[in-house]
Amino acid sequence: MSELTRRSAIIAAGIAGAATVGTANADDRRPRRGVTTFVFAAGANGAAGAPAELVLRGHRAVGVELPGHSATDAQFRLSYQAPQDLAALATEPSPLAGVTFEDQIQATVDVVRRAARFGPVVLVGTSIGGATISLVANRVPHLIDLLVYDTAFCCVNLAKPNEYMLTPEAAGTQVLALAGFAIGDPKAIGAARSNWRLADRQLLAAAKKALIDDGTDAEFYGFLNTMAPDELATKGETDARGHVDTWGRVPRAYVRHTGDNLIPLALQNRMIAEADALTPRNRFRVFDVPSGHVPNAENMARLIDILDGLAIR
Repeated sequence: MSELTRRSAIIAAGIAGAATVGTANADDRRPRRGVTTFVFAAGANGAAGAPAELVLRGHRAVGVELPGHSATDAQFRLSYQAPQDLAALATEPSPLAGVTFEDQIQATVDVVRRAARFGPVVLVGTSIGGATISLVANRVPHLIDLLVYDTAFCCVNLAKPNEYMLTPEAAGTQVLALAGFAIGDPKAIGAARSNWRLADRQLLAAAKKALIDDGTDAEFYGFLNTMAPDELATKGETDARGHVDTWGRVPRAYVRHTGDNLIPLALQNRMIAEADALTPRNRFRVFDVPSGHVPNAENMARLIDILDGLAIR
């Protein structure tokens, strides 16, 4: 397998269709004022979640529970416990088998639609979650007050996240450090599966550098324990471009992680520049945190400060 093919395959494993024009329906009633709801679209292998600190600051915050990732979907199984049954783990069908990215986009639209009944909505996407929020904004731009790309893919001139990962701006990515965690045949399993509970010191050191180089070992292991083993293998290969007449009219912000070893800063800058060129009257508001791809505790506090400041008041 060539290096180029491997990079594309790993992004598809680890880290969206034609979008319809957003139109209002009878259920899209919105109050003029209200408490801001932050809706979070997770990155690859991420579980539904939202920072409690935003709630303590007077906002509403919710993570989107995606089909194939809910607590009842058996992402975590006996073979994944210790001692692990690696033979079973490599062959057991995934709860994501039969689930499409379209299903997950629609689940996010549904959460946005419900949240919008109570007031302003800020839709936040991290990493591959950027593809999600662009496609949601194509569907329901009238329900979103702000899009926030948190070191996330924002596809503009190129259609797919994987295509961006093959550009010169992505040359420094360390995404291949995650390749050693892959297990099983995605076609047989029905998803891309990673064994985040491996104890190989070399693999773990490389993954920590790729994900959270400025964090402690405790923060890194804690993050790995939030990761689901299975993920759709199609996200990075889906057309995730925002449309000018829908996505392009929603205000947006980009939080750059200046120390990101997975989506390098040069690639973040490229996506920002392309989006601004496409909609020059609706440009990104850009914020920086000195963070790796996954923020440590100190940088998470900075990120929350940024989000708090972006609440609709």
